[in-house]
Amino acid sequence: MSQNAKIVMDAVRAADHDRYLTALYAPADKREALFSLYAFNAEIAGIRDRIHEALPGEVRLQWWRDLIAADNDAAVGHPVADALKATISGHHLPKLAFDNMLEARIFDLYDDPMPSRTDLEGYCGETAAALIQLAAMVLDPVEAPRFAELAGRAGCAQAMTGLLLLLPLHRKRGQCFVPADILAAAGSSPEEFVAGDGGPGARRAVAAMIALAREHLSAFEQGAAELPASLRPAFLPLALSRAYLDRTEEARQSTLDGVARLSALRRHWLLVRRASKGWPAL
Repeated sequence: MSQNAKIVMDAVRAADHDRYLTALYAPADKREALFSLYAFNAEIAGIRDRIHEALPGEVRLQWWRDLIAADNDAAVGHPVADALKATISGHHLPKLAFDNMLEARIFDLYDDPMPSRTDLEGYCGETAAALIQLAAMVLDPVEAPRFAELAGRAGCAQAMTGLLLLLPLHRKRGQCFVPADILAAAGSSPEEFVAGDGGPGARRAVAAMIALAREHLSAFEQGAAELPASLRPAFLPLALSRAYLDRTEEARQSTLDGVARLSALRRHWLLVRRASKGWPAL
């Protein structure tokens, strides 16, 4: 492994340990490409944590957009960027998917409320679902297109689960990813949800988000048994989603202020089971 590849792998291990673990189940000759995708995702997902004003964040997203759009393969001296360019070129990945992902990430930089469930699903589709589909294209470009719709369901389930885990961080920022229509149905609002203890409707809103994530997860699991072994590593993060949702539901109120966690042993066991056996037919 080159020094650049090790830097990229270590970046994923530090920023997105669950995806780091799933990449280890991929064939050795595919791992560097997966790590480059996951490192890129971690880079753009973490922009708000590193750049606390929206405009510099948008400039950073535009830097990535320009980099990916460029036709030349010249190195830029940024380990993740150089690795990503090599992956896009080597695996003929669609640049439009990256452009859409970067466009979606603009939402992260502001405190605007998520308008509706449909908007949330669109955001999840352009981010987590797109990442799963790109990983699938790296692993098996012949089979991947057959499972694009399943990747959409998987991405929604995974992203919504992640947003539930990040609720304390988002509320501290004054940021609300829970859709306004779900909050209204729960008797709350974005402003009330991020303030203080979240108000009387907070628990109902969290329950509704858990139910929405479970809806997408169940839809994914309905079709997951058909996944070929070659594509499993791309979908392996879903092996953890049900356990995370169960843990979140058990601690629904404290989820507003504390992160639901799984032990390392539990995560490894769930991943190795799905990596070796896949998902059962339902």
